[in-house]
Amino acid sequence: MIEEVLHYVWKHRILPLKDLKTTNGKTVEVLNPGMLNHDAGPDFIGAKVKIDGLLWAGNVEIHLRTSDWFRHKHDNNPAYDSIILHVASQVDAGLSYPSGEAIPQIEIEVPNYILTNYEKLIKTDIYPPCKDILSSLPKIKIHNWLSALQVERLEMRTQQIMERRERLDKSWEDTLFVTIARSFGFGKNGDAFEMWANNIPTNALSKHRDDLFQIKAFFFGQAGMLDNKGIPNIMEAEYNRLCKEYAYLKTKFSLTPIERSTWQYLRLRPQNFPHVRILQLAHLYYDDSFAFSKVLNAETEEDFHKLFDTQSGDFNLSKASRASLLINCVAPLIFAYGTYRNDESLRERAIHLLEALPSEDNRIVRDWADAGVVAEHSADTQALIHLCKQYCEKHECIRCRFGHEYLRHTPDWLREKE
Repeated sequence: MIEEVLHYVWKHRILPLKDLKTTNGKTVEVLNPGMLNHDAGPDFIGAKVKIDGLLWAGNVEIHLRTSDWFRHKHDNNPAYDSIILHVASQVDAGLSYPSGEAIPQIEIEVPNYILTNYEKLIKTDIYPPCKDILSSLPKIKIHNWLSALQVERLEMRTQQIMERRERLDKSWEDTLFVTIARSFGFGKNGDAFEMWANNIPTNALSKHRDDLFQIKAFFFGQAGMLDNKGIPNIMEAEYNRLCKEYAYLKTKFSLTPIERSTWQYLRLRPQNFPHVRILQLAHLYYDDSFAFSKVLNAETEEDFHKLFDTQSGDFNLSKASRASLLINCVAPLIFAYGTYRNDESLRERAIHLLEALPSEDNRIVRDWADAGVVAEHSADTQALIHLCKQYCEKHECIRCRFGHEYLRHTPDWLREKE
């Protein structure tokens, strides 16, 4: 058993029917188990318990064994000097406050069926591991958890965007540029596109934004693609002119290109080749799609799709690609800016955009659909991706609402025994 299972039992008050008593015989009534503390300090904060009828409010610490208190050096940490209760599955030592007074302790057991369910969740090869109980859950319970996961994913993206903004001298325009560029990597070349975008001096580039040819020279040159090591077909006709123009720009602005080897081509479809995506980015920049005001002023789904309409001939973005950019770039940016400005209407607009876009089709989404959780739109698919990456793959079933339902359900063997 791990300590998190004991946290689960305490948090959800899965306690024995008999009266709880401290190790020295005092009656304990749990009025509020408190909130799980994810930071340093006691495990649960803001708890309320009655000990022999006297109300105590404060923090609770939990261990598998009381002796873990000393192993974790809590006895020398002032943060633990004022806890109101210590909970353990095995009390094997006494505890005391700095004054010498004994710290109240109770011993609780984890029901065997919870341990059995937990072990099955962690060890199963089935995905999702809680598949067996999903069909029995009310739709409202599934919907509420997906809604919470949608916000959780957007908040995680917000943190990433705000960290990027700090590195870019707090410029929202540059943050938009780098975030869109990263999204154009469509996964495999995401890091490469972010490196490339960070290597573009936007102040210098902005002086040439009304000249598409010079933008292309900037973009392809800084990508290391004007080095005579194989000319992509889309650049063949104007390659020599691009090289000459980039040589001029390189000297003028002291430019240094990234290594051509940074880009990945293996197992990519031609429309995802980096030079194709860079050409599309050049047209978008020329069309002023990188203006942050345009992103903020877009309201309808049609407005958002127009952000990524390019005039790059045969290399226009597909509807699926535009949708992917809206999901992975535009919605998170709007949500992040809404968080920054404390503007709930912008945060809601980001969520409404995701709800207006069709559900994505990938392995994770299909696996959940097979288990009975069908995504209705891209907000749901983003929630399921987040659930997979942040909960299932990390075996954080105890923090998951589906995992909670699985842990608390009575297994067949116990039902038959009863």
